[in-house]
Amino acid sequence: MAPIYITINPEKTGQNIVNLMRFRGLRVKDIQEACGFEKPQAIYKWIHEDSIPSIDNLLVLAKLFSTNVEGILAAEDALHPLFVNCLWI
Repeated sequence: MAPIYITINPEKTGQNIVNLMRFRGLRVKDIQEACGFEKPQAIYKWIHEDSIPSIDNLLVLAKLFSTNVEGILAAEDALHPLFVNCLWI
């Protein structure tokens, strides 16, 4: 099997987070508290494309936003032949 190369687009992921926050009526402070952060800098980094959430924080966000991790992350791949007929593309 050929390697599958997938990258996460931080800009689109940050925009997904902003859109989901708006849709759910959540503030940065709400996410900060749910993730157990003392300060909100990490969330602002996610929103402004400086980083992406860790796996554990993605799971918290997925619960808060009532979605799955794929609904938060903006993945880009080379459309490996195995993906062409998948329903989630």
